[in-house]
Amino acid sequence: MKINFNNMMERAIGPHGISQEEVNRVAEKTGAVHRAMEEKKGEMAWRSLPYNQDEVIKDIELTAKSINERFENFVVLGIGGSALGSKALFSALKHTHFNSLSAEKRGGVRFFVEDNVDPDRMNALFDLIDIGKSVFHVITKSGNTVETMSQFMIVLKMLEEKLGNGFKENIVVTTDRETGIMKKICNEYGFKTFVVPDGVGGRFSVLCPVGLLSAAVLNIDIGKLMAGAAAADKACVKEDLYENPAYMYALLYYIAMQKGVNVSIMMPYADGLGSCAEWYAQLWAESLGKEKSLDGRIVNAGQTPVRALGVTDQHSQIQLYTEGPFDKIVAFLGVEEFNTELMIPAPPIDVMDAKYLAGQTLNKLIASELMATEYAVSRAGKMNMRITLDKKNEFEVGALFFFLEMATAAIGEFLLINAFDQPGVEEGKIATFALMGREGYEKKAAELAAGKEKSEKYIMAVN
Repeated sequence: MKINFNNMMERAIGPHGISQEEVNRVAEKTGAVHRAMEEKKGEMAWRSLPYNQDEVIKDIELTAKSINERFENFVVLGIGGSALGSKALFSALKHTHFNSLSAEKRGGVRFFVEDNVDPDRMNALFDLIDIGKSVFHVITKSGNTVETMSQFMIVLKMLEEKLGNGFKENIVVTTDRETGIMKKICNEYGFKTFVVPDGVGGRFSVLCPVGLLSAAVLNIDIGKLMAGAAAADKACVKEDLYENPAYMYALLYYIAMQKGVNVSIMMPYADGLGSCAEWYAQLWAESLGKEKSLDGRIVNAGQTPVRALGVTDQHSQIQLYTEGPFDKIVAFLGVEEFNTELMIPAPPIDVMDAKYLAGQTLNKLIASELMATEYAVSRAGKMNMRITLDKKNEFEVGALFFFLEMATAAIGEFLLINAFDQPGVEEGKIATFALMGREGYEKKAAELAAGKEKSEKYIMAVN
């Protein structure tokens, strides 16, 4: 994997780029950032995941083998970081139409991720699968995740009605080691459980059982995933800015944010990496969107992540990126070598406007589209960079995940914020508990009920 930062710089894109002088000035902070990254390493348990899970991985692989031998479907019940990593691994490393393949071609179960509580969506899943032939991976560290617990209780009741007492093997749970509602339920029912390691937050959890069980069930090589992550770790622990791509990524984004660049676009040029951009959006938004700095100052830090997909969104968003405000960075995510090649045949009639395509490949076309868009954005003077994977395989994807996690942690130190909490999410959770009538949240329910009356002036019908 390579990261090309040239088009972030003034010398490449003009006055709205970053000057070498700005880099030199902010680079003086790198020593303090590096010390903080080292001193806080014990608080970043996700950084040890490539090295300390040998026994867990053996257990995961045995469990996955049993699931593939005995069941037809594997369903992830989780939300946010408990689901996005699994979705990203699935999309990046498996066939685009995986669930439509025969069982023989799939090599195991069909795979689903249910990360919302839309009732129509949930019922649509039950129309598609035989619940008695399905395993549900319930992921919630505390059991206080209202969405996942609601899904779990619906599934549990359906399994009890269909299978009586013989449903224990249909549920696998990843939760806290010792405490929480979900842990109590597991103890009561005897479900197979895996642990979310202490100090591994949801958005940093893809390389622990939260994401690795999905990977193993999908016959993804976990060893190669972890090797890629370890390789990225080795590349991202050096103090020298010009030898550490995570620090350079963080520093350039930090400078850009100080210049008012408040939108971060991740634009993969490979359909399978679209869900990686979705995973990145949570990582970036939840980690950096903070009201207060570490010393308590009001800073309202953050940068809005946007997901785009090349080539599709060239025809819906690039007009804005080229001619709109200078408030965005576009990170193009490309693949050097796709897993397949597809030739373009001659046009059906002899027309000059299409004849030039004959004998070329879609592989060359998508690479050309990336280069052309990169050129157009750069020519317009807008900041951009390119991340290139050699191939779309386990090693490269593992490296990509870990690199982005390290870059996120590093920019948190440049910004002097806590990149690992999410107080802004908690307020919405508490309000949901109150609205759903959870005991102990009566005061919040009363506060919500007494909210400002809505003016009819600003409620309008369109029919």
